[in-house]
Amino acid sequence: MRNVIGKRVRLARKRRKPPLTQEELAAALQLLDWDISRGGIAKIEGGFRQVTDMEVKKLAQALKVSPAWLFEED
Repeated sequence: MRNVIGKRVRLARKRRKPPLTQEELAAALQLLDWDISRGGIAKIEGGFRQVTDMEVKKLAQALKVSPAWLFEED
């Protein structure tokens, strides 16, 4: 099963000024108490890693978007 937010995570990361690398996003998430690697981010963006509700919240916080935006709801 694929996740539905991977493409939006990549889009939000690249839209940041300046754009975030996967490594930088992983570091930001580690500051939010989520131990994830650059490879983990790549798997999320590729749709190959499932993401929990709490992980969606942390991704949204680190990327400065809403969880709904990650789900393409707004």
